Amino acid sequence: MSKRVLLTGANGFVAGSIIAQAGEAIELHAVSRGVPIFGRRSPNQTGASPHPVFGHFTDNITARSHFRWHQLAPDNLAGWQRLFDSVHPDGVIHTAAIADIDFCQANPGICRQANVEFTRTLAKLCAAHDAKFVFCSTDTVFDGEHAPYREDDSVGPVNLYAESKVEAENIVAATRARNVIARLALVVGLPVLGAGNSFVEKLLASLRAGRTISVPPHEIRTPVDVITLGRALLELATGPFLGILHLAGNERLNRLEINRRIAAKFGFSSDLVLPSSAVNTPGRVQRPRDVSLDNTRARSELSTPMLGFDAALDLISRFSPISNQP
Repeated sequence: MSKRVLLTGANGFVAGSIIAQAGEAIELHAVSRGVPIFGRRSPNQTGASPHPVFGHFTDNITARSHFRWHQLAPDNLAGWQRLFDSVHPDGVIHTAAIADIDFCQANPGICRQANVEFTRTLAKLCAAHDAKFVFCSTDTVFDGEHAPYREDDSVGPVNLYAESKVEAENIVAATRARNVIARLALVVGLPVLGAGNSFVEKLLASLRAGRTISVPPHEIRTPVDVITLGRALLELATGPFLGILHLAGNERLNRLEINRRIAAKFGFSSDLVLPSSAVNTPGRVQRPRDVSLDNTRARSELSTPMLGFDAALDLISRFSPISNQP
């Protein structure tokens, strides 16, 4: 019997990977405030060429017998109650969030409503319906001074976005629902279904236009590719693991190295990627310096392998739209 999984933020970057990879053993209920946008193509995905892995997005996915789309706003509490009552999900993957650090700092009320209160609503519903709750948190819950971080290390948020995620983590941990707090490292990749916010897509668009880009060399992360991440989150929603888990790649890299290796992988000169002094950029909210995550537990608990960066780039390239090549 297939497991019923409810997915929030269904038009997002990470959700696109989950939707594309959910097999017939999962009855996937994708939820977003809007209609599906993954059939649309971004400016650098012009033409009607099929995806090299999935073919034509809309035809192959929305027609699946085990896939359902639900249009529902986060603040429609009665609607969420009805949805849980009708779907009876076995698991919930909560990817929906406002992750723009600068926007969150400037709009604390909106940030809190999206990242904290919506999580609280879902946690309560999961507890009431005995659904496993997989909450997507972030590596930036740490202060960046004591990396690499393990799951039981103390958090220390340095901006409002990270504070909202820490508060949401505490809500999830305190709920009666079976839960997983999945802290995601920097997510790299291209929108598998043509939707979502991907810094790699923006990078390639700039490089294709011959423009240089500047990135901070002092920020250190353990990047995870969006394909591996989608697989891991599906495994967590349907498998036995409970608790906190760090979903991260196997390499600690600074942002300059990350961007230069992506450029080279897609056939562009890495000389177009320049170091910046982002610490002093006006209007840019403080980021932690080094939030490298220790993924030992994930490598032990999951059958989904965590990858080194070269292997991750190979996977990204395989799943990327044809027109993202130079």
